[in-house]
Amino acid sequence: MIGCKEYTDVELIRLALDESAYFVCLYNKYHSQLLRYIHRLSNVGQEDAEDILQDAFVKVWKNINSFDGDMKFSTWAYRIVHNETISFWRKQKKREMEQVVLGDIDGVGVDDTDESLEQKELAVQHVLSKLPPDYKSILVLRYFEHLNYEEISDVLKMPMGTVATRINRAKKRFAKIANDKSIKFFED
Repeated sequence: MIGCKEYTDVELIRLALDESAYFVCLYNKYHSQLLRYIHRLSNVGQEDAEDILQDAFVKVWKNINSFDGDMKFSTWAYRIVHNETISFWRKQKKREMEQVVLGDIDGVGVDDTDESLEQKELAVQHVLSKLPPDYKSILVLRYFEHLNYEEISDVLKMPMGTVATRINRAKKRFAKIANDKSIKFFED
């Protein structure tokens, strides 16, 4: 049995490149906390969470050569797990996610009695297509990709204060367009 505790994450990565058994050390070290993160992020069952984590670690292994040693391995792993969880959630919970997204945009209510969720998705896409690109991208990052303000700031290369302002303005513009277009599932 190989020893894991005496090595740092960066050393384990270097060793794993030559001897794949060392990758198990990284897996074992982060398995519990990443699994807990998946549960907190998505409320999926244990089996689905294990599947997400397995897919994430496959991506970690496939991309281990591109790991930037200047950042922490745990941060990199969390990012991959986050992306895998969101992808899984989108595939499995698409309809529920649409409700969450619509419910999170201030000034917009949802009435499920008349419209199907597919029609609502088309309507949301239609309204998003009417937004200026900077407003569309920030809403998609926040509500579809579930990035926090700091992550959006990094992606769009803008200060967090600007992110907050732009999200607020984009939500107001979204609601205005939705209401102006008299889309049935938006309350007046």
